Amino acid sequence: MVFKGKIVSDATDIEGVLIKNISSKHETYSYRGGYFSINGKQNDTLMFSAFNLKATMHIIKDKDFGENLIFIPMPLNRTELKELAIIDYKSINAVSLGIVPKGQKTYTPAERKLLTAGQFKWYSPLLIPVGGMSVDGLINAISGRTNRLKKEVEVEKKELLQIKLANKYDANYIINTLKIPEEYVEGFMFYASDNQRFADAIKIKNYTMATFILSELATKYRELQGF
Repeated sequence: MVFKGKIVSDATDIEGVLIKNISSKHETYSYRGGYFSINGKQNDTLMFSAFNLKATMHIIKDKDFGENLIFIPMPLNRTELKELAIIDYKSINAVSLGIVPKGQKTYTPAERKLLTAGQFKWYSPLLIPVGGMSVDGLINAISGRTNRLKKEVEVEKKELLQIKLANKYDANYIINTLKIPEEYVEGFMFYASDNQRFADAIKIKNYTMATFILSELATKYRELQGF
């Protein structure tokens, strides 16, 4: 069946938003005005993503099918990236091109912002900056920008984990296997992304352990919600 909708956002351009059906692996893009259509069925999970918008998920319900459009709100990503790199081939990357030495740590956009903010230490009680801190680093520290950027890094990590969770465990699995009611699926995904053990298992791609932990979290979540 065809799911028809319209993306709603404060962004000036909502054309080209990626819409992916996590359950069927089918994907498409929004066209002018944020309108889109994609094949799907009840309980399929749709993931909406764009570099300037916060990733959004929608679980298809039976009532979503019909003549009326389904509106999908997508908030602006306040940590909008200044630049976007798209790599089409796994064999071509910064290391293979000799731009970055092999084994060098890579950083997410939020982590790069935090690094450029300028970390520093103080001699107490004279409040003298040390460690080669730049003037910008001092200003950022005084304004509290560094603390805000640290929080942005944590938010970004959780958003990326939620996307990985949706890619690995679709709505059908969460509803039928983990016994989470349909209307609680998105809330459970946010709950699971807050668990450090689950995040660590996903990070090292130990999906056997991740699945076990997710089952434990589902039991706890059902208890918290009273069902």
